[in-house]
Amino acid sequence: MPKSKKDQVLEILRKNSDGLTIMDISNMLNISRNTVVVALAELKGADMIRIRPVGMAKLHHLKESGNT
Repeated sequence: MPKSKKDQVLEILRKNSDGLTIMDISNMLNISRNTVVVALAELKGADMIRIRPVGMAKLHHLKESGNT
């Protein structure tokens, strides 16, 4: 079964601990920017990511789990 877009975004964020912009994620996964925005909104709602503004951009990071 193919991974959901949300799972794909999670996987990319796990591999890039410095954080990524929406466009970075969109380009890496070859999916539309709007699809990335929806996936990030779901992850933010589930309190799985944090967003850090850097100038005009926003970097999206996976939240640290307490088990690591």
